[in-house]
Amino acid sequence: MEKIKMTTPLVEMDGDEMTRILWKMIKDELLTPFIDLKTDYYDLGLEYRNETDDQVTIDSANATKKYGVAVKCATITPNAARVKEYNLKEMWKSPNGTIRAILDGTVFRAPIVVKGIEPCVKNWKKPITIARHAYGDVYKASEMKIPGPGKCELVFTAEDGTETRELIHNFTGAGVVQGQHNLCNSIESFAKSCFNYALDTKQDLWFATKDTISKKYDHTFKDIFQEIFDAEYKEKFEEAGITYFYTLIDDAVARVMKSEGGYIWACKNYDGDVMSDMVSSAFGSLAMMTSVLVSPQGYYEYEAAHGTVQRHYYKHLKGEDPQTLSQRFLHGQEP
Repeated sequence: MEKIKMTTPLVEMDGDEMTRILWKMIKDELLTPFIDLKTDYYDLGLEYRNETDDQVTIDSANATKKYGVAVKCATITPNAARVKEYNLKEMWKSPNGTIRAILDGTVFRAPIVVKGIEPCVKNWKKPITIARHAYGDVYKASEMKIPGPGKCELVFTAEDGTETRELIHNFTGAGVVQGQHNLCNSIESFAKSCFNYALDTKQDLWFATKDTISKKYDHTFKDIFQEIFDAEYKEKFEEAGITYFYTLIDDAVARVMKSEGGYIWACKNYDGDVMSDMVSSAFGSLAMMTSVLVSPQGYYEYEAAHGTVQRHYYKHLKGEDPQTLSQRFLHGQEP
């Protein structure tokens, strides 16, 4: 049988632990026997990221801009224990965070609905797609431990040297503080990716924040979405017969639980991280979840919607059969 020809390479981002093992199995058994596979390969395993001072992660993201499509295995984001285990130079940042920031994309995650795997929420009849903003918030936050009494302020210093100050808290004892940020152009890209994806898939789009409490941060998200929708997408949505709907995040959660599904739920970075796991688990299996990063420029990165399966990898190293469910890996990276 003649193999399927590829005219344009795709970017291949290898990963860590069991996902690295499974990806090789998938290529050897399901891809290379049938496809004349052409890839631009990048090793994002933790050892090589450490060896290159994480430059390989940046290079892989830039290669995705060049070729337009990438497939990424799950990777380790090191904590203190991993720094010791792998003898790392430093606690390297999340590869996903780095890649998402460079591509300025939105992560769309949707459950794979099949007979025999039924949702735990009985009224869910159609997939619920989570659109997760892939920049900023807690994932780009700066943190500080407060040792004792004192004043903590938020300070912005303009290019001309003028300062704007906002009191965070007058500490009377020890505590912690965290500073988050986001970028208006990134929020705009997020909004456009969501609106375009809704039009492409002919699904209603929901968006939710907590603007009643976060009157500047979250409210900016709300305002940018509404301004772009009114100016660029309102007529297109009407022609397609779909709707854009904004509500508070807690109201959205309540509505989601009572809905039948079949829409896109846009979330800020942290909300999307949490809700995508909730949705995938409630649809019956964490194994059956697709994940794709879509940028407004048309770059696509298909990524694994799971971790590196550390516990199974340690069994594999001992020569045991970990019986890892490769189905989740296969579907999580399906182009």
